[in-house]
This record gives sequence, structure tokens and C-alpha cells, in this order.
Amino acid sequence: MTQLLVIGAKGKLGSRIMMNCAENPDFSVIGVDVDELDITDFSATRAYIHQHSPTAIINCAAWTDVDGCARDPQTALRVNGYGAGNIAIACAEMGIPMVHISTNEVFDGTSTTPYNEYDPTRPINPYAYSKWVGEQMVMRHHPRHYIVRTAWLFAHGGKNFIHSIINAVKANKPLRVVTDEVANPTYNDDLAQAVIKLVATGRYGIYHLVNSGSASRYAFARYVLDRAGYADVSITPIISREWTRPSTPPTYASLNNNNGAFLGITLRHWQDAVDAFLTTEGLL
Repeated sequence: MTQLLVIGAKGKLGSRIMMNCAENPDFSVIGVDVDELDITDFSATRAYIHQHSPTAIINCAAWTDVDGCARDPQTALRVNGYGAGNIAIACAEMGIPMVHISTNEVFDGTSTTPYNEYDPTRPINPYAYSKWVGEQMVMRHHPRHYIVRTAWLFAHGGKNFIHSIINAVKANKPLRVVTDEVANPTYNDDLAQAVIKLVATGRYGIYHLVNSGSASRYAFARYVLDRAGYADVSITPIISREWTRPSTPPTYASLNNNNGAFLGITLRHWQDAVDAFLTTEGLL
């Protein structure tokens, strides 16, 4: 039986992985979050991991406030970069595999076709740079790693793009959504299942685990509203430079899932995933 330690267990992805593992007889699982473990503290991180002696670790811990990272890049680097490195060193000492969750934003967005797993990375904002550093530290400190890049995650509970769009409509706010940012809308529940499948393979490397297909933010929003009963609500299309924000995301950051698909790990089309999400939320 695999005993998993999920770091970042109270976040959307971590909590879903915890739930799925609890229902899977092949896994036992324990979780920890920032209120119990500061991954930027190397000694504490190392001691915690050695004390609990898991057979594998999934690191979901991250500071994902992209604009917050732009305002405070040093904190982003400590958490997303060096924190991941601390976990990797402890895993290497114990000889146990590590799954590290990363992002499509490690790419610069200048491609016109979806990025493959081993395409050159070039982060262009502080959040992306901190996540890129995390990837580099994991790869350099520990060969038994799975680096999982994902994109545009939407999850039940809390704030996400789908909720923001629908809540804006309910509040009669005008909608302005960019047309030139493109990626893969990805359902948190689908990603959690894919990560658990990946852990069981023993095939280390870099993986792009996203729902298939890609869309602009505008197309994503339009699909959500059409399916949620707001087809009559208009959206004003804009381009990214018209939307002022502290961070500059890559414009085209769609990912190809090649490595996962080779192992039989695929995620359904993003539109089907949105339908499933809306159904569960009672919004379809």
C-alpha cells in the first residue's frame, strides 16, 4: 500500500486528492498545510517528512495569487521555489518519489501551437519565475520526481473564473473578457484523479495534465454563460493590454498532454468538464 503525504492538503487540489485517496484501497493518506508546516523552513520540513515516513509525497503547496506574487516576488520565490526545493531534498534523502504541481505559466506565451512537456521554458512574471525555480530545484535535487503542469484550474468552493463570471452576471456587472489569452480550462476533480493515477505508474518525468482542448478566456466565459442559462448576456471582447493588472500572464499557454497520454492518463475535453462542474453546482 502506498502511504501518501499531501502537502497543501487544505487547498482545492490537495483536499480533492485527499478525498480520492481515502476512497482508494491502494492508498493511505495523511495531509498537512501551512498552519502545521512551513515549507520554507528546511529543518522543519525535513523533520516532518522523516517523522511521518511516507512512501510518496504530493506537493500541492503554493502561493497561487499571481498578482500578489507580482507585488511580492521574494515571498513567491521562497514559497514556490525554495519551499519545493526543501521538500525535494527531504524526499531524496528518504529515497521516496515526489509529485510537484506546477503551471503552464513557465512558458512565455509566444508559441502559436500548444507547448509540449520538454519545450524550452521562459517565465515572464514573478509567479511564473517562482514556479520555474521550484521545477528546477525539484529536478536538480531529486531524480524520482513527477512534475505536473496544469492550467486555468476551476474547483468547487471558493473563488474561480467560472464563479466570478456567473457572480458578475447575477450582480448586473458589465463583462469585459480578454480574447488573446489562451490555455486549457482544467477541472480540479479531473486533475486530482489524474495525479493519483500518475503516482501509481513509477514513470518519472514532466507531465502536462490538463483537460483536452484549449480556449481563450472569452470563449471560456461564453461557454459557461451559454450552458448556465445566460446565453442572452453579452460579453465585451478586449485584448490583454486593455486589462490592467500587476502581473503579465503569457498570452498563449496551451499545453499538450503527450507523456500522460502515452501512459493512458488523459482528461476529457474542457467543455465536458465544465458541464460536469456546472451540474454538480446545480447551474447547468
